[in-house]
Amino acid sequence: MNLHTRRVHMQGPGGVIEMLRDEPGDGLALRGTAVLAHPHPLFGGTMENKVVQTMARAFVQAGWRALRFNFRGVGASEGQHDEGRGELADMLHIVADQVPDGPIALGGFSFGSFVAASAVERLWSTRAPEKIVLVGTAASRFSVVALPPEAHDRTLVIHGEQDDTVELSAVMDWARPQQLPVTVVPGVGHFFHGQLPLLKSLVARHLRS
Repeated sequence: MNLHTRRVHMQGPGGVIEMLRDEPGDGLALRGTAVLAHPHPLFGGTMENKVVQTMARAFVQAGWRALRFNFRGVGASEGQHDEGRGELADMLHIVADQVPDGPIALGGFSFGSFVAASAVERLWSTRAPEKIVLVGTAASRFSVVALPPEAHDRTLVIHGEQDDTVELSAVMDWARPQQLPVTVVPGVGHFFHGQLPLLKSLVARHLRS
């Protein structure tokens, strides 16, 4: 953690939620707050996952506060894995409790993208996120909702060409009916080993657009 990162705890629908709050550095005007979701908790996913950390850094350097949180049963977060239902409830609760007003962004990696996409759908009619970032979207393992057509210009979907956890073809099958563009990183696997700086650059470019 850096000087602008704090570990915080809050009460959620299923018990205590553990979070990391990353603040922009001094001199950066706050653009809003991003809530970011981590990969599958039953396979070692936590809010300190390297991809999620990279996403948070990109948001922070673009002037966004980043809230990463542990899903139920991970770290100090209470409760048990709920196959996306309770995890979605927690993400929505964080938005309502920690970001009562102002611009929001939502993002996630792998299972976290599945949860984040559901949160976008639930919030769109009342509080549409300004930016959406979905990395390694778990379209082969979960029924990921389609994003509202109006959200497409605000959305960045990134996937590794050689992802052997979620095949690129599954993400394309999810994106194709929506005509939702997918940014494919050549030669990269699910966890973007060796290409995290490129991932950060792609997210940063999206946030500047």
